[in-house]
Amino acid sequence: MKTLAFPIILAVLLSACSSVDPYTKRANQEREMQERYVERAISNAPPWMFKVPSSNSAIYESGTGVSGDFSMAEVKAKTDAYAKICMMLGGAVSQKTKIYRTDSEVSSTELSEMAMKAGCKEVDLTGIEVRDIKRTSEGGRFRTYVLVAMPTGDANILRKAKEAHQQKELAMQRAPEAFKELDKP
Repeated sequence: MKTLAFPIILAVLLSACSSVDPYTKRANQEREMQERYVERAISNAPPWMFKVPSSNSAIYESGTGVSGDFSMAEVKAKTDAYAKICMMLGGAVSQKTKIYRTDSEVSSTELSEMAMKAGCKEVDLTGIEVRDIKRTSEGGRFRTYVLVAMPTGDANILRKAKEAHQQKELAMQRAPEAFKELDKP
């Protein structure tokens, strides 16, 4: 009888040790779910998120954004891509990042905050175009991927038209003064 009781007691003890309390199980499930969101964001990303197209007459850049609001996810993605083009063309995007991280033997905690001002005063982004956009769901939120292109030189028709309009306005302002100067004896 002793030889039969020992394996049963051992099996009960081992099963008790191997069971996970419900809160640890919940925490593990949450971590696994977050990992799946990250993996899904990467696997759902279009190829141009990793390698943007190249062209002799345009600059391409990609961006992504996630939000609980459909429109905000798109605005964030476009702002991300526009900021990259702005900086690539020598402009400055006002961005501040704060990161606080603490590590202990059992855990790590990170608090981070980023604020970005979308203006790009030094670079004229007239003519920038959205070339492709992809939207997916991510844990009850919207994720948007966007590919934008900034035509350069003669390919940027909107910028050329804007510059021609500015020159015309300058000429219209300057013309009366120039004629007055001609009329002076």
